[in-house]
Amino acid sequence: MSAYMIVFAKVLDREPFLQKYAIPTAKLIQEYGGEYVVRAPGVESKEGGMFEGDSVVISKWPDKAAIEKFWNSDEYQNLKEIRQPYCQAHVMVVEEPGK
Repeated sequence: MSAYMIVFAKVLDREPFLQKYAIPTAKLIQEYGGEYVVRAPGVESKEGGMFEGDSVVISKWPDKAAIEKFWNSDEYQNLKEIRQPYCQAHVMVVEEPGK
């Protein structure tokens, strides 16, 4: 089953975030079998408002195991640490239900 990683992010300092985190992470996501579905700033909340104005990133993966392999990789752990001062993130994973 395909799985999706959904990230809502409040970027605090865009230029270093893009250069030090987003660009190398995009390459790593591709290496681990993920592909971007959406990458866009300016979330508009219709109800609740929790992520109003944040950026959203949705990536599609072959399965949840591929996300876990990426998420727990040494390469991503290093990038995640780099990300911390530039961005506050909420990360969720959802798997498509079986047919």
